[in-house]
Amino acid sequence: MKNSDIKTLKPEEFRRLTGVKAETFAIMLEVISKAIKMKKVKGGRPNKLNCEQMLLMTLEYLREYRAYFHISKSYVKKLCQKVMSKSYGISESNCYYTIRFIEEALIKSDQFTLPGRKALLKSDMDYEVILIDATESPIERPKKSSDITTQAKRSDIP
Repeated sequence: MKNSDIKTLKPEEFRRLTGVKAETFAIMLEVISKAIKMKKVKGGRPNKLNCEQMLLMTLEYLREYRAYFHISKSYVKKLCQKVMSKSYGISESNCYYTIRFIEEALIKSDQFTLPGRKALLKSDMDYEVILIDATESPIERPKKSSDITTQAKRSDIP
């Protein structure tokens, strides 16, 4: 995705696409570009994707929670009422490592943190928590008995 494609989106469309505001996206880009410069100093292969593509891929993963395979192969973007399909053109494992790198860079920056549990408990907001039991349970199937499967002997067969 080109930078010009992102800049042409309205603020509400940008937020729907990425899950963050344009200002937050710009701050994230600064943090990631610094992390990539530090990574280049240490050595290693350059990435096929630029900073914006890496960040968009990570935000797509965090927003939609799609599989790495699907993200690495293609993404669909709605821009100006026209659906455009583009490909990142990287492998599934490269997608995984890129997303992990971006997540770790953003966490290490200390600019993108959530408040801790104590801060949430001290606040005046009332939170409603819904727990969903998604544990696996065995399927109840009818038991096979020998009465059903055993055939009676026929006396007319020699």
